[in-house]
Amino acid sequence: MSDQRPARQRIEDRLAAAGLPPLPRTAWAEVDLDLLAGNLGVLRELAGDGTPLFPVVKADAYGHGAIPIARSLEAAGADGFCVAALDEGVVLRGAGITRPILVLYPIPPALAGTARDSGLGVTAGDAAMLAGLLAALDGAASPDQLAVHLEVETGLGRGGFAGEALTDAAGQIERAPAARLASLWTHLQAPEDGPRTARQLGRFEAAADAVGAAGVGLPPRHVAASAGLLLDGVASLDGARPGLSVYGLLPDELLGAGPVRAKPAGTRLRPILSLHARPVRVAELPEEWGVGYGPTFTTSRPSRIATLPLGYGDGWPRSLSNRAEALVRGTRVLLVGNVAMDAVMADVTDVPGAPVTTDDEFVLIGEQAGQRITVAELAAARGTNSWEVVTNLAVRLPRVYHAASVPRETRTLIGDEAGGRRSMRP
Repeated sequence: MSDQRPARQRIEDRLAAAGLPPLPRTAWAEVDLDLLAGNLGVLRELAGDGTPLFPVVKADAYGHGAIPIARSLEAAGADGFCVAALDEGVVLRGAGITRPILVLYPIPPALAGTARDSGLGVTAGDAAMLAGLLAALDGAASPDQLAVHLEVETGLGRGGFAGEALTDAAGQIERAPAARLASLWTHLQAPEDGPRTARQLGRFEAAADAVGAAGVGLPPRHVAASAGLLLDGVASLDGARPGLSVYGLLPDELLGAGPVRAKPAGTRLRPILSLHARPVRVAELPEEWGVGYGPTFTTSRPSRIATLPLGYGDGWPRSLSNRAEALVRGTRVLLVGNVAMDAVMADVTDVPGAPVTTDDEFVLIGEQAGQRITVAELAAARGTNSWEVVTNLAVRLPRVYHAASVPRETRTLIGDEAGGRRSMRP
């Protein structure tokens, strides 16, 4: 083996030493739970002492794995959580999460009782759906009230009440014996746009004042998400909903040399996810040999091509065909040919030292030997944003969760808990 290969134990050996079973294939994501807790601490500092933080763990915690992420954040002191859909919240309750959970999108009114019985807060942003929600609770035999959070339309243009409709909705909830008004909230359209944000915040404050003037008890208010916490000019108010930043990623709008930059504390956020693979084949291919379906890449010389066992079925999109790189032994190599559902190929012809073999570990997101491939880099290559890159990572892609550099838990498709098996260190 060449001296240039990184000194890192094989994933099988690390899992075996931790008492965990092997992975079903040699492509996997790793999630650092220590960095997750550290990011929560940075965000708490940015939000200000005593400001509750409700990390957003929707869409499988942005592809990181909702159950292990929520459990780790709860242990680290998160005050609650936000999800997008009712079933996401129900799954977290089934996994033992006890802190408050807010469902950010309105739920079907017929499921109001399910939300109440699961201890979930729900969002209302439409008069007809709110009426149906309250009607579904009317006469229900339960001592518990459903926590209803009112979204305020301040300029995002996709949900929430505005004007008299907001005060009417607040009054309806206050008069309903089976519900309680839990909060007022809104979402910023472009936090990096100062004038636009100021207009939204002004509308939100006016809306809150109108609710109070109507004789309704003013509930907690929350506006800031990741960018709001990382920029000046957005008050945390009574809570904040960090999403991308809790996973150690900055919103794309705050990256680069543009005029809007994150607060210095934002540089202490660390990405918690990395993506790894070992080849299932490394072959010498002759000149003028097509690689993959199509093909869109043909060798121009005798080439050494490594096949990595992940593709668009795992969230590595076809749009990255011939447009991305991977790291092996700290060297960037081109990923060539069309991305397939289950495979992507790397041209390792020019990697220094002994020929690359199936024992070499590749990094597609993350660091290796001082080199780094970032989520933002991949987002730019495929013409999207960082949110989509990580959220698209499929459930079937194995995850390994570690703390103190030791694997603590894995998640694979083997088994049936939340669509996969979670093996935890005894």
